[in-house]
Amino acid sequence: MPAKKPSAPAPLSRAPKAPAKPISRKPASKKQAATKTAAPKPAATKPEAAKPAKSARPLPRAVQAARARKSVARAVGPQVIEEIFARFQKAEPEPKGELEYVNPFTLLVAVVLSAQATDAGVNKATRPLFKVADTPQKMLALGEEKVRDYVKTIGLFRTKAKNVVELSRQLIERFGGEVPQDRDALVTLPGVGRKTANVVLNMAFGHETMAVDTHIFRVSNRLRIAPGKTPEQVEAGLEKRVPKAYRLHAHHWLILHGRYVCKALRPECERCPVADLCASGDKRI
Repeated sequence: MPAKKPSAPAPLSRAPKAPAKPISRKPASKKQAATKTAAPKPAATKPEAAKPAKSARPLPRAVQAARARKSVARAVGPQVIEEIFARFQKAEPEPKGELEYVNPFTLLVAVVLSAQATDAGVNKATRPLFKVADTPQKMLALGEEKVRDYVKTIGLFRTKAKNVVELSRQLIERFGGEVPQDRDALVTLPGVGRKTANVVLNMAFGHETMAVDTHIFRVSNRLRIAPGKTPEQVEAGLEKRVPKAYRLHAHHWLILHGRYVCKALRPECERCPVADLCASGDKRI
């Protein structure tokens, strides 16, 4: 007889799940509802004690000077200006420039080389140069490369050497080898600006010009002789306000005073001959 197949086991029976009990929620009381809807009250904070004001620190002198330049002060009166230059004249009756030269041409070259350089540094370079080239013709014959070797200790010497040789050529071709006594003509030469032209006209030809450099600009504003925001404004003010008797040497008095006494960062007011006439914010006494 064929063997009987074993019968499949009966499936396990699972107990039916009990139905979930509904969650009963009690209605919120009026007190609870009011608590939920009411905005939370901010926590009471104690008023902060007032902090003591910090004492203001004085601004650096450079910042004070920069702010003072933005607002130009009114010039002092003619009597004060007269007294300032009278004292300068008494201290130095015949002021001289510090650049060394032998004629108007070498003066022109020296002033061109002095841009962004010291007079002492220029003199050191020009002493041997002027021994071999003291005319436009000799300078042009010397050539740019050799001129460069003489002035290589001066800042921007490559550009300056090029300008010196080119202005020499133009002096020969346009002005017969002579330095013109006219500012408009001078400023057409390479490397010659208004300030350089004014220096040459004053020192070489005795013109009453005002060559406003950084020293003259500073002193004119500090003493309020000719306050201005630009060198051109200061120059115009000096030409208008400096008494006739002092105009020839005014440029030298102001530049020497600014270079050695009324310095930019540390003015030596204790030895200034016009300290009692100065109302500058940079005054140190």
